[in-house]
Amino acid sequence: MKQFKILSALVLALAFTTMLGCASTATKSGTGEYIDDTVITTKVKAAILNEETLKSAEINVETFKGVVQLSGFVNSEADIAKAAQVTREVKGVSSVKNDMRLKAK
Repeated sequence: MKQFKILSALVLALAFTTMLGCASTATKSGTGEYIDDTVITTKVKAAILNEETLKSAEINVETFKGVVQLSGFVNSEADIAKAAQVTREVKGVSSVKNDMRLKAK
């Protein structure tokens, strides 16, 4: 009976430690959030790719806890606004940080 209690305590401690390892913090996303962010990033990239007026190869997309950051260089202010609009329409996006810049001419 004593061995059973010790074994149960070890299994419980291991399970608790594993759950803490998957938890999110302010600077690190948990496993589920990481997967969600990856899905959001993929959806945003697809939405931008499907927008004919945007050159998607020049727009970088990163997501952290639902916040999407757009960066890269585009040809016009209209492209910056369009990329942000397309991104906001993607399900799961909580906000957009738009760090895109105009190309120097």
